[in-house]
Amino acid sequence: MGIANIGIPGLILVVILALIIFGPKKLPEIGKASGQTLREFKQSAGDLVSDGDAGTTNQDEKSDK
Repeated sequence: MGIANIGIPGLILVVILALIIFGPKKLPEIGKASGQTLREFKQSAGDLVSDGDAGTTNQDEKSDK
């Protein structure tokens, strides 16, 4: 059972728990910080993948010569 199988009732429960724990004033700040962190992580992962692809291309060119 993974996180992809939560469903609508599970998401509602998570939102209610987040409201209880953090309060309605802190929740937008936490959401914004989480979004920025996720964006930076995806950007870094994309940079690593593109760097890895560039290295593979250079090795392929060297082996062709």
